[in-house]
Amino acid sequence: MTVAFTSGKARRAGIALGAVSAGLLVLSACDKPTPLATVTVGNTSVNAEATCRNDGKVLSDEKLTTCLSSVKTSKTIKYSPGATLRLGVDPDVVENGDKWVAVLDGAPITEPSKQTYRSFPNADVFATGGQGGAAPKSKKINIIQVNDNNKPKSVWSFTLKREDS
Repeated sequence: MTVAFTSGKARRAGIALGAVSAGLLVLSACDKPTPLATVTVGNTSVNAEATCRNDGKVLSDEKLTTCLSSVKTSKTIKYSPGATLRLGVDPDVVENGDKWVAVLDGAPITEPSKQTYRSFPNADVFATGGQGGAAPKSKKINIIQVNDNNKPKSVWSFTLKREDS
């Protein structure tokens, strides 16, 4: 009686096939990362994934309000009055007719844009606007992805921290 043994080459091929299958199984369980948004001041940049996202579907008004008002952690970047503020989004954000809007402390500072990058030279985001009070020490800036009907789909949150020059 003869016993059939597999050759070393066949055994290695079987092991390799098993490793590839296991790798694909692990990768299929991972979520696709959300696109990034970036805030740059001078030579310093911070980027973040969306703090609120609904798998490409529109966010409800309630969810949007919650996203804009109750973000506990956001990336912080120092900002000197008069510095150039640059905002950018991954190209994935503006695919399929979507646009994005920048919002500073709840007030839009841009029109909806299909561009992936906006620059604001000599911006004074901490101006008090004639209120007579001292300029705040920090401000929230949000980038909101909107669809072609200007309905929100994703929100990225950042904090600008005033740095006196």
